[in-house]
Amino acid sequence: MTSQALLTDLYQLTMADGYFAMGMHEQEACFHLYFRKPPFGSGYTIAAGLGPVIEFLESFSFDESDITYLRTLKGIDGKSLFHDDFLTYLGALEFSCDIDAVEEGTPVFANEPLLRVKGPILQCQLLETALLNILNFQTLIATKSARVSQAAEGQPILEFGLRRAQGVDGGISASRAAYVGGAAATSNVMAGKKYDIPVRGTHAHSWVMAFDSELEAFRAFAKAMPGNTILLVDTYDTFQGVRNAITVGLEMKARGEKLLGIRLDSGDLAYLSIEARKMLDEAGLHDAEIVASNNLDEHIIGSLKDQGAKISIWGVGTKLATAFDQPALGGVYKLGAINDGGHWDHRLKLSEQTSKSTTPGIHQVLRFFDGTHYIGDLLYDELTGVSKPHVIVDPTDMTRRKLMPTSATFEALLVPIFRDGKSVYEIPSIHDSRDRTIRELSRLHPGIRRFVNPHEYPVGFDLKLYELKTRLILEARGIAE
Repeated sequence: MTSQALLTDLYQLTMADGYFAMGMHEQEACFHLYFRKPPFGSGYTIAAGLGPVIEFLESFSFDESDITYLRTLKGIDGKSLFHDDFLTYLGALEFSCDIDAVEEGTPVFANEPLLRVKGPILQCQLLETALLNILNFQTLIATKSARVSQAAEGQPILEFGLRRAQGVDGGISASRAAYVGGAAATSNVMAGKKYDIPVRGTHAHSWVMAFDSELEAFRAFAKAMPGNTILLVDTYDTFQGVRNAITVGLEMKARGEKLLGIRLDSGDLAYLSIEARKMLDEAGLHDAEIVASNNLDEHIIGSLKDQGAKISIWGVGTKLATAFDQPALGGVYKLGAINDGGHWDHRLKLSEQTSKSTTPGIHQVLRFFDGTHYIGDLLYDELTGVSKPHVIVDPTDMTRRKLMPTSATFEALLVPIFRDGKSVYEIPSIHDSRDRTIRELSRLHPGIRRFVNPHEYPVGFDLKLYELKTRLILEARGIAE
């Protein structure tokens, strides 16, 4: 596989050179990747992208062409930007970090790690940009897909966004993440091949326009694709298109074939689908599905359902593949601890914005389950351990606390993925990840899943972690004063 080690920002490499020059490059550190705010005003976020992350890490190394290129880079002073001994070190570098991560298809929440990286600080630093690139985008799209699928109430979502996606890589990644989030299939054939995603598609308006009449076009398509006949009926006049589709459907039925359905791509989808359903049923084509497309998202689908639309399959393109109403997740990657001579020291960043202050430690998350729903997540530091009983402390208001019942079960969300640079995780199939999304969302209270003013899922610190962070903030501010 072609090296992807240069999928990084330049400052990661300049810091790496600095660590090497200071003799710090093998010092062990721990970083966490997380986001501060859920996208789309959602009450949940769906973790996605772990599969591509594993693929990236398994091949992480700098090849000869990478080192040759880095040797050409100059600093502002016109001299070589990187030291020769550093570049020689990079050329021989072998990935050796420990990685723990939340499994794909898991609902996650603000300020809890999706991924934890522990290992030589130089390597941890070099991984930051690529990990954020992969997980930020795929988590964003999987969350959008989960919301759209939720609005469809179990009816299939077909992801149609490739032509409007942000480039080839964005289109393929979006198709993958959309499937993890709950979409039933994609129009993207390359993504279908690469990731074993079901592919769906029939014909466009150009097919109808290529013939002398719409009826002739429908008959030709039914002859060419008798096992995949969904007819797009709105090229000229939608109701006449439905009548022509019915004619072809009855002809197919007489031949022992089946009209799978019709597609509506414009106009008043609620009204048109209701009337089209009546026409199809009156003709005895009760099994013919009605597929709808045309700039759909979770809000439009919800509105159409409220209006009684008779749509059974939803084609969602631009607004899914581009996460139309929020272009980025905003995940970050922050240092939590560093090993100084065999002893772990906590690290904390303060900020002019309270929300940007980091949390010290080596983090793990416990998720509690009451047998019906998840009831809270507790973030703790493995260096100090977890308190008993389990009490979740609101990071922004220490007086807000939630005691986890002793009857509740719990699980750790971060699972081992790599140890000493070697994969120890059996990657689920993409179908298993999709199933996980559907199953795990069903375990969230309906109030958390609603689109408007969702209930806030309880996420907070273990008491020891809260006290540690508070003490370190006070100490840092005392030093600053």
